[in-house]
Amino acid sequence: MRFVKGHGTENDFVILPDPDGSLELTPEMVARLCDRRAGIGADGVLRVVRAKAAGVPGVADTDAEWFMDYRNADGSVAEMCGNGVRVFARYLVEAGLAAPGEWDLATRAGLRRVVLGATGDVRVDMGAPRHLGAGEASVGGETFTGERVSMGNPHLACRVDAPVAALDLTRAPDFDPAVFPEGVNVEFFRQVGDRHLEMRVYERGSGETRSCGTGTVAAAVAAAVGETGGAPSRGEWTVDVPGGRLTVLLDGETSHLCGPAVLVADGELRPEWLVSASDG
Repeated sequence: MRFVKGHGTENDFVILPDPDGSLELTPEMVARLCDRRAGIGADGVLRVVRAKAAGVPGVADTDAEWFMDYRNADGSVAEMCGNGVRVFARYLVEAGLAAPGEWDLATRAGLRRVVLGATGDVRVDMGAPRHLGAGEASVGGETFTGERVSMGNPHLACRVDAPVAALDLTRAPDFDPAVFPEGVNVEFFRQVGDRHLEMRVYERGSGETRSCGTGTVAAAVAAAVGETGGAPSRGEWTVDVPGGRLTVLLDGETSHLCGPAVLVADGELRPEWLVSASDG
């Protein structure tokens, strides 16, 4: 099995080329691949498969050629990953499977439009954010109020007054499972300038990561709601995460995320390791 390692603002992924959909990717194998000591190490896995061969309801009926099959580090399936989409698109171009330009990718959250050149940053139309009202999360006995935002996957973006580096995210924030029955990605953000945020995130299924693309958009939406006291405003937001800097554009209808996508290495998994990983 061939693999490629890549990252978007240090949110890192194992990319598995599987154009014909022949790979049986079990949760146990994903978890072993993402293990930073016993595997390659990553926040998640991106399986590169043609939409017609994905075997996912509704995906084969789209006009997109490629489907991003994203799995969290614990092996669970996720609907979307903003950094993953950018890395996925960069891989397709560098592998000669797609041309630079503008085209759609299929995800479990629907089609995502990407724009990229032969090199450089990748821009993604992340779709219309859905602001679902207020929510709460607790860290270290302190409760934070935030905004519930759906980006095709669930988020709770909480504004904080102190630097985000002071937060202890070594364990998952507590939240009400009745409000978030499928779990939630929790972002903590602080405004450091005019439409300029710093953010950290605890992702369901992966723990704290160096960046989260959908979470970055959710934080910008929450900050915009706080700015207007109501519906998200239009405008461009700069969001600094531990792994780098991302730009979010809100236009009142959809959202765009722009940032780097880096491919680091190519390799091949040993057959005996694959057998042990498949057996769990």
